[in-house]
Amino acid sequence: MPGVRALLIAYCAFVCAFLMAPIVVVIGASLNAGNFLTFPPQGLSLRWYVAFLNNDVFMRAIKTSLIVATIATTIAVLIATPAAIFYVRHAGRWREGVRLLVLLPLLLPEVLTAIALLFFFYRTGLGTKHMIALVVGHVLICLPFVFLNVAASLSGFNPDWERAARSLGAGPWTVFRRITLPLIKPGVINGALFAFIISFDTFAISFLLKDIGSATLPLQLFDYLRFNFTPEAAAVSSLSILMTLIVVVATERLVGLKIQRF
Repeated sequence: MPGVRALLIAYCAFVCAFLMAPIVVVIGASLNAGNFLTFPPQGLSLRWYVAFLNNDVFMRAIKTSLIVATIATTIAVLIATPAAIFYVRHAGRWREGVRLLVLLPLLLPEVLTAIALLFFFYRTGLGTKHMIALVVGHVLICLPFVFLNVAASLSGFNPDWERAARSLGAGPWTVFRRITLPLIKPGVINGALFAFIISFDTFAISFLLKDIGSATLPLQLFDYLRFNFTPEAAAVSSLSILMTLIVVVATERLVGLKIQRF
């Protein structure tokens, strides 16, 4: 019915506008020519982007966030991929237990996970030195996203393809590298993408587990807004949004096209 279709289109447009409104406000505020963080902007200027790019504190925070997110994503992929394979194929009656164990960091409030890790590291004498605790915390919250995506890819996997490869003399590693991995690669890539974004933007884990003298971008932005209320904060947020968008588009355009030709 035309009326129902028009109503559905209007509803979808409203939802999209509602979701995009905060991003539009942040980007608009970052272009403010004034000295205070306001919207609508009092004139247009790129002065706060220049100030942000010349701010060594924010540059170090971005570098820390990228390093931690890359390490955490890599470790999460290396752990969650075998865990997903075990869960789908070999868990048996322990299937739900394995699933609950891996998804537990996603089910619990992030701050509780951070507090538990903080107690653990200080109890063992490791403390939060050298970002070890920070990386471990990020790995924990990234694991469920990789696990769910890889498990979803394996759910439609036909094991007869692996059996055929083994019958032709291929060893376990060859079967995994030539058969299994190409077929689950979309799930691995999507899981890694989600993990990187979650790690880059997480706050509670980073707040409690960071090393002294180091801070990720969300933490540095939080500290900045405690004492300053200039559009530079919006410029930082806009760049963070842009970086996330670049990761998504680059993965879709560059890696996504190669999935079928692996």
